[in-house]
Amino acid sequence: MTSPVQQMPSQIKSYQPFAGPFDPCPPMKVRVYSTPPHLYLGFQPPGLPQFGPYEALQHGTLWPALYSPWKGVENE
Repeated sequence: MTSPVQQMPSQIKSYQPFAGPFDPCPPMKVRVYSTPPHLYLGFQPPGLPQFGPYEALQHGTLWPALYSPWKGVENE
């Protein structure tokens, strides 16, 4: 019996904010945000690969599994 492959959930989430009929500004139809990767890891397993010191400073984390390349999204 083979076990099903478990996919990591997407780090990028979206939602549709409420737009009232009397709001003075045009509604933003969809908002997008990022969730940090450590939420989906559960625990830090031993022997996780590590960035080198310089790369770790550039990425803001020592472990590639905890790096999120989120840059933001332009408003439409």
